[in-house]
Formats: sequence, structure tokens, C-alpha cells
Amino acid sequence: MEWTVLSDNRTINPAFETEHGLSILLETEKHCILLDTGASDILIRNAERLGKDLSSVDYVFISHGHSDHAGGLKHFMDINKKAKVIVSPDAISGMFYSKRRYLHSITTEWPEFPQERLLQINHSGSIGDDIYVIAHIPHLHPMPEGNQHLFVQDKQGQYVHDDFRHELALYTKGLLFTGCAHSGLENILAACPLPVKMVVGGFHLLDNHEDEVKLTALSSRLTEAYPQTHFYTSHCTGDAAFAILQDVMGNKIHPFSCGTQNVTRFC
Repeated sequence: MEWTVLSDNRTINPAFETEHGLSILLETEKHCILLDTGASDILIRNAERLGKDLSSVDYVFISHGHSDHAGGLKHFMDINKKAKVIVSPDAISGMFYSKRRYLHSITTEWPEFPQERLLQINHSGSIGDDIYVIAHIPHLHPMPEGNQHLFVQDKQGQYVHDDFRHELALYTKGLLFTGCAHSGLENILAACPLPVKMVVGGFHLLDNHEDEVKLTALSSRLTEAYPQTHFYTSHCTGDAAFAILQDVMGNKIHPFSCGTQNVTRFC
């Protein structure tokens, strides 16, 4: 399988555009899956630079309702007329806000969905024989501290803390995609019933929000519980947080950025 980063906050190559968003193209022997769509049409231009044909995508997976992960969907659907969209109905119906620095909407502007292309996921389960989607992730372990700034608007117009019932994770062939991991890395891993060789996505460990002692403890628990698993992250994982994780996890954790391409063959 091969995965390629089309949208991210960072790049080491100035040929690629960046944004506060995340989109990864995952190509397996059977499927071409777009994992989130970033915030805009940047994924399309970066895909062209990389020689990737997004019209061949057969599934689009939307990890949650925030606009930095689903904002590019309307642009993608202009160029792809066949891909089925995997998403939580709570992501589509929710009104999402951040109070980080100031109150602002992070709600996605959703395109019109032909019903035959929409796969609304309410429960964990398989799609076909090689894609497993995790829904309503139990919160048995600590949640990221940065979630304290994130809210949903209820029917009365009140802002209430987001419980991330709209968040999904996707597993295929040993790879677990976390989106932003708002539910927490440990919770997502615990909810996955299949062996995980590689975790890819944002980990929502924001600089100046996470305690260094807690990050070190998290790193130790991940290393001990998942000794054979490699972790790849960027987007909403801060540089300082990544450095703390890497101090403990060593070569088990890796950064990615726009243009990163990873080819993996699991035994």
C-alpha cells in the first residue's frame, strides 16, 4: 500500500501548498481512498503536482465534521463523480465552533450528496472485506487537553463541549487513520479490534496545551502497549509535543508533511 499527504500544515518542499488541514491519499491493491479532504482545494493542486489522479478515488473518508478535514470535499466532488463518502451523520448535522483565541465557526459547508454516494456510519463495522470503520469511540483513556476549546451548538443555540460523537477512524490492512484523534490515541487504538501496524493522522496534542509529564507518560504507554506499531503524525500535533513523544518512542514515531509518500508492505 502507498499513502501520500496532499494537505497538511507543513511542508519541506516549497513546491507544495500548505494549509491548516489534512488530506491523505491511500492506495491499496483494491481501493483508492481519500482520507479527509483538507480545508480547501489545495489537495487537488498538490495531487496534480504529485501525478495523482483523484478521479480514480473510490471512497472518501471524512473523520469528523470540522472544516479543516472536510472543507475540500465540495471541490473534490467537482472532479470525482463516483467515490462514495464515508461520514458520520452527526458530522453532517452538527454546528461546530472553536473558542481558541476567539469564537469562530469550524463547521463544514457540505456539498449536495447523491444518496447512492453517501455512506452514513452510526456503528463500527466493515465496508466490504478490507475496510473497517470505528464509530462512537469509548472514552476510557484521557482525552487531548486541546478539546477544551471545542464546542457544538445545541438546539437551543447554546455552546456545549464537543463529545466527538461525530468522529470516525478508519482501518485497512494494518493501517489505522485517526483524522485528528480528538477522542485520544489510546481510545482509538483500544476501539480497533484488528492488529495495527501503523497509525497515521493528527494526534491533537497541541503545544502549550499538553503537560510534558503527561505526554511522556502517554509515550511510554503507547510504546509498551504497541511495541510493533509505528506512528506517523503532523497537522494538529505540535512540534514541541512531537519532540517529547520522540524522546521516548524513538524511531517508532515519524513526522510527515505535504508531499510525503510512504510505501509499506506488511508481512
